[in-house]
Amino acid sequence: MYRILVKQEMAPEVKLFEIEAPQIAKKAQAGQFVILRIDEQGERIPLTIADYSREKGTVTIIFQEVGASTRKLGMLEERDCLLDFAGPLGKPTHVDKKGVVVCIGGGIGIAPVYPIARAMKEAGNQVISIIGARSKGILIYEKEMAAVSDKLYITTDDGSKGQQGFVTDPLKALIQSGIDIKEVIAIGPVVMMRSVAEVTRPYGIYTVVSLNPIMIDGTGMCGGCRVSVANENKFACVDGPEFDAHQVDFAGLMIRQQMYKDKEQGGCQCHSH
Repeated sequence: MYRILVKQEMAPEVKLFEIEAPQIAKKAQAGQFVILRIDEQGERIPLTIADYSREKGTVTIIFQEVGASTRKLGMLEERDCLLDFAGPLGKPTHVDKKGVVVCIGGGIGIAPVYPIARAMKEAGNQVISIIGARSKGILIYEKEMAAVSDKLYITTDDGSKGQQGFVTDPLKALIQSGIDIKEVIAIGPVVMMRSVAEVTRPYGIYTVVSLNPIMIDGTGMCGGCRVSVANENKFACVDGPEFDAHQVDFAGLMIRQQMYKDKEQGGCQCHSH
């Protein structure tokens, strides 16, 4: 059983859990994910690892209550236990010294971009981070991102914090300033990741996105998380979750995401980073 040691409300319907899971904490790396089940009847919920501590033996997850399963998860309290907590799954982020790296997080996607930004900074890169949300009240991990970034830009749709607009606005300004960006990493809603890819594409800037399609088993057996990358079928759970953004078929991915909307509300839960 995996005990919840810390529970925090980060924003309305956004919760943080710090889970006692020493074996996973020992192996976890930036970019990987876990799959959890609340109880015997619970469905499998994949969530990207937001943080981990090898010393404390803990793994941090952040999730948004969007369907029946995540709402049930959000009702658990500190000292409660999860039945299953499997991981780390997926390939970790490729981290080395590159130069200037731009890390972009949108909404709940700010949480999984944080350990990547931290790892890139520790590897000796200049890290410029851009985080965005619909409004100030639902912006998460601002202090954490600031601590691991050489420069942090904040955008909100309504202008209640930082620059009014989208995460692509500071990205465009950075590119136009002539700064030599070696890599862009973007995690967030599919429409946001697609927009980032379209901004960097004309300049040939290598861009990585973390894909969050429907996942079921997390081992590549079920095919539920199939995505088309460079005209080849890939499975996000074992081939990803990170892919070259300029190779991803975003149109196909968005159609697949929409297929389960009604099920999600009633019980099926898609990966919510």
